[in-house]
Amino acid sequence: MASSLLFTVRRREPVLVAPAKPTPREVKLLSDIDDQEGLRFQIPVIQFYRYDPSMAGKDPVEVIRKALAKTLVFYYPFAGRLREGAGRKLMVDCTGEGVLFIEADADVTLNQFGDALQPPFPCWEELLYDVPGSQGVLNTPLLVIQVTRLKCGGFIFALRLNHTMSDAAGLVLFMSALGEIARGMNGPSIPPVWRRELLNARDPPRVTCTHREYEQVPDTKGTIIPLDDMTHRSFFFGPKEVFAIRGLLPPHLRQCSNFEILTACLWRCRTIALQPESDEEVRIICIVNAGAKFDPPLPSGYYGNAFAFPVAVTTARKLFENPLGYALELVRKAKADVTQEYMHSLADLMVTNGRPHFTVVRSYLVSDVTRAGFGEVDFGWGKPVYGGPAKGGVGAIPGVASFYIPFKNAKGEEGLVIPVCLPSDAMERFVKELDNMLNNHVHPAKRGFIVSSL
Repeated sequence: MASSLLFTVRRREPVLVAPAKPTPREVKLLSDIDDQEGLRFQIPVIQFYRYDPSMAGKDPVEVIRKALAKTLVFYYPFAGRLREGAGRKLMVDCTGEGVLFIEADADVTLNQFGDALQPPFPCWEELLYDVPGSQGVLNTPLLVIQVTRLKCGGFIFALRLNHTMSDAAGLVLFMSALGEIARGMNGPSIPPVWRRELLNARDPPRVTCTHREYEQVPDTKGTIIPLDDMTHRSFFFGPKEVFAIRGLLPPHLRQCSNFEILTACLWRCRTIALQPESDEEVRIICIVNAGAKFDPPLPSGYYGNAFAFPVAVTTARKLFENPLGYALELVRKAKADVTQEYMHSLADLMVTNGRPHFTVVRSYLVSDVTRAGFGEVDFGWGKPVYGGPAKGGVGAIPGVASFYIPFKNAKGEEGLVIPVCLPSDAMERFVKELDNMLNNHVHPAKRGFIVSSL
């Protein structure tokens, strides 16, 4: 990875891009899933595009800026601002003010980034300028977009989204519409659907499922990760790596999905690396898209948050002294918890408990964006070389989350790249533990305090 790569980005002043035509002036309520505390943050995404000779003479900045104004006619709530009402309820004031747009040029070529275009990206802060005053959740632009031209004729499209508005799948609907309109269509092939009331609490609310992911756990031993010494690294898992991890499992668990197997592996390695005391509870939170769990399913153009945070809870000792299959069974059970009833119960819990944050104490959150479609977004220059989350560890509480991102490595192997964010000393232990697993040298730990299995 060309992490030592340095380059200069020249930016124009940020401008507001408003919808190209007048749009309804109204207030639209977010759903009771959208406005929970754990989604009240900005999420960054980045797409890298090569030069395409068939687009010679076309400026990506102008093409995307014009398409953005037209796309906001269909997705006009994005041009509004969030307000907070009684009971911490969030709503969009559809003011039509617009989204922030930044034009930029960088004195670097796509090839200089090297073969491994993956998080963490060099000079990230230059590729998506943090416009002063735009970081807040309320009363600020809901989208920031920076298009940076590269010396080679390629470009970088970077975006920051207020997560209460959309999840990854919803954001890709918007980005795909932007791409279609940039390529000359008059409107999106999948019209956007607001319908946030579909994921609202019932009247009266009734919490019918167990939601341990929202337990308020005291951080008695200061184990929320310190943020002053964080290391960001990405790890590639191709067929060879996944095969090695499957080899650690009993035959009846070898048919599990790559997501489940990698999640069990990373949870175990990360927990060992963080060295909690053996009797402490540790948690894995899996993002599960619930759109298809509904009967009838949510409309195809629904772009709100439609996922849950189901959790598995065990003690550090059990996670470490048991074989990998133990962690895997816990992950599978957590994923299976999510049903239509679970989502209604979750919305009811939000309303009755003041829209709490999911538990972050000794928690690790994983989100699989392989099917979200970032890699398909085409503004006329073809599909991106890399498309997806800009870094791991983002969130209202940084350092807790990893994304599973589709990736082709320098050898042409298809797999996943997974950014991990840990304190520096823990990262060293994590790398060693993962190497042990991939080389099938997994030994049970000594009892008591968790030590690395070196």
